[in-house]
Amino acid sequence: QVHLVESGGGLVQPGGSLRLSCAASGMIDSINAMSWYRQAPGKERELVADITSGGTTNYALSVKGRFTISRDGAKNTVYLQMNSLKPEDTAVYYCNAFGAVVGDSWGQGTQVTVSS
Repeated sequence: QVHLVESGGGLVQPGGSLRLSCAASGMIDSINAMSWYRQAPGKERELVADITSGGTTNYALSVKGRFTISRDGAKNTVYLQMNSLKPEDTAVYYCNAFGAVVGDSWGQGTQVTVSS
């Protein structure tokens, strides 16, 4: 099993930046990819960005060029650097880890609010 803990959410003005962190523990060697999802009120959860164990990244069109996903293998942590934030980025952001053996694991979520 994989345990995920997110941090770094908060309130930021439009145009500002935030960095989210997701620390993984447990069966981390079984993780094939890690992702960030978000869910805004009244909307479905959507994929924001993911990164494979090989380092390949993928982004939703709505955040491409503004968000960057990265990882620190030594710290078993994945980051989401969010720049040029917009009010429509407001959501609860969730970290996800996927492994062929362990399946999906989710963090508890962290609130990001973009408002003036």
